[in-house]
Amino acid sequence: MQPTLTTPTVPAVQMPVMLVAEVQDSLLVVVHDLSRLDGLLAHTMENLMERFTSASANLATPALMNTKELDDVRSTLRAAVTELQFQDMASQLIVHTSKILQGCAYRLASESMGGEDGEAVPFVEEVPERPNPVTQDEMDAGSVELF
Repeated sequence: MQPTLTTPTVPAVQMPVMLVAEVQDSLLVVVHDLSRLDGLLAHTMENLMERFTSASANLATPALMNTKELDDVRSTLRAAVTELQFQDMASQLIVHTSKILQGCAYRLASESMGGEDGEAVPFVEEVPERPNPVTQDEMDAGSVELF
């Protein structure tokens, strides 16, 4: 009797193609929504910076130059501008999450439906291995560690 060679199989889940297509579409909709959210955050940050700059300029009148209250207001404005660094961190997280979701959507389609003859396979970046792409140790001016 000859020994039979068995090929180890990878566990697989069978899913209807329509379900796979719906999940892929949903993932890509989320990627699009995250992109829109990133744009809204950037627009809001630009508006806030403009208003903080305007407020600071309005406080530079000679009559207010050396008052304790003015120093307190300026300190508060500086702290608010420093906190805007969170927008940059949020933006980086959005990009990171979008790449992961887009990679999952393309891989799902590729694995379940395979490529058709002559059909270009979308470029899929490697899913980033780093689970936390942005770290924030403290919130002082210039202290946000990016990537």
